[in-house]
Amino acid sequence: MMARFHSPPDEEITALEPESPTVLMKRVAKGDEQAFAALYNALETRVYRFILSKLNDPFEASDILNETFLEVWKSAEKFEERSKPSTWVFGIAYHKVMDHHRKKKPTQLDDLDHHDPVDESADQTAAMIALQESDHLHQCLGKLKPAFRAVLELSFFEDLPYREIAEIISCPEGTVKTRVYHAKEALRHCLAQQVSESDSRA
Repeated sequence: MMARFHSPPDEEITALEPESPTVLMKRVAKGDEQAFAALYNALETRVYRFILSKLNDPFEASDILNETFLEVWKSAEKFEERSKPSTWVFGIAYHKVMDHHRKKKPTQLDDLDHHDPVDESADQTAAMIALQESDHLHQCLGKLKPAFRAVLELSFFEDLPYREIAEIISCPEGTVKTRVYHAKEALRHCLAQQVSESDSRA
């Protein structure tokens, strides 16, 4: 198993002048371990939560988190500032997760990406956010294909715009919108079924 990254003591972090993630990334590219620790500290929780939501296994999620930041450390010089550092790191994490799923299910296809309408309903968006902590919602999210679950969570729970999500998952913005539409439709049907089953047991 890969060695774990550890943040430096709090006093070391607080002794540093606040720096933007872009500046930190430039320092990481030059091999600055303190800057890497600060970047890790800033992004670890969000990236781990994102990975865990795709795997539902804290041990595997922890391994992929470490693989992600190891890749950040090795490849920081490839960051070209065309996106935010967080977007770039999320992109690495996303592809690590997708590779993990392909190894387990190499024949799984994302077959709903084309020729369908896009739903931009503000009411549905608000409803999704309101249901974020719902047990029903989390159960239904777990039934989505990884690619569809990823765009939904990046859109609603990380509050990222479609443009950034497209950069993270390396696909056209239109594909992101279509996947969000299909994911919401699948969730709507699943949630309706969950609520109906709960009512019947009451």
